[in-house]
Amino acid sequence: MIKFGPSGNSASFYSGGYDSTCDAGAWCAERGLFAYEYSFGRGVRLSKETAISIGQAFSKAGVSISVHAPYYINFCNKDSEAISKSIGYVLSSCERVKDMGGNRVVIHAGSLGDCATREEALNIACDNFKRLTESLNKRGINDIFLCIETMGKIGQLGTVDEVIEIVKIDSRFLPCIDFGHVNAREQGILNYAENYNTLVQKLLNSLPFAKISQMHVHFSKIMYGARGELKHLTFEDTIYGPNYEPMIDSFIKHNLHPTVLCESDGTQAEDAVSMLKYYQRTAHNAQRTMKE
Repeated sequence: MIKFGPSGNSASFYSGGYDSTCDAGAWCAERGLFAYEYSFGRGVRLSKETAISIGQAFSKAGVSISVHAPYYINFCNKDSEAISKSIGYVLSSCERVKDMGGNRVVIHAGSLGDCATREEALNIACDNFKRLTESLNKRGINDIFLCIETMGKIGQLGTVDEVIEIVKIDSRFLPCIDFGHVNAREQGILNYAENYNTLVQKLLNSLPFAKISQMHVHFSKIMYGARGELKHLTFEDTIYGPNYEPMIDSFIKHNLHPTVLCESDGTQAEDAVSMLKYYQRTAHNAQRTMKE
């Protein structure tokens, strides 16, 4: 089964009188959503005790939890001290997600900064990710997946090809394909359904099937301009896209079972339910057709 869920809490979560992440697991499960992403975007400030409490509540609800490492991590940095800090942020994220009972940390590779070319930035990032694996080994962190995310802005490292090269570095690395980001930086490429299959086939041709089958996925519609991503939208958008149906069709076609987190602006749970219902209908019809 593909798991669907929200990244963070929808506006409806708060308007319903809830204010604690400990409540989010049961709230999601009631809606058929069995995945959830907690953001450390502005820093890993959650105490160990609170993380354990959240983990217990999510475990009771049967909802898996992942975390997003701080947004200011930058593995393209040439400064050794800055890289040491980025590695520290990832290690802290790993510790907290483990306290929560989760095993996935989403990471941005970083911005190009003063690198002369994308190739230079990728080479630097790969070297620094290798440093990260050494730190993981020293800490004995072998049961956490680090999900390297595709990015939505031209000035960021994180095309599909760049993510593939980073993910090849270590068995603990998985791709985090943000289809909204891909669509934004490529100026609407996923508004053509066949391009979903092209993207998924590229992943399957480049990485082991196990990494693609269990990959991490972010999805939302995103407004974009000449330099890529501008802001996240909701599924009500009819201008920018992309649409989720061809993505789910492609997952079913290739027998993939990723974890899909919705990042819509304020309606992430509701939009995740829309994806879930489409998946259930489509998977059921596909199974019935096979039996016939």
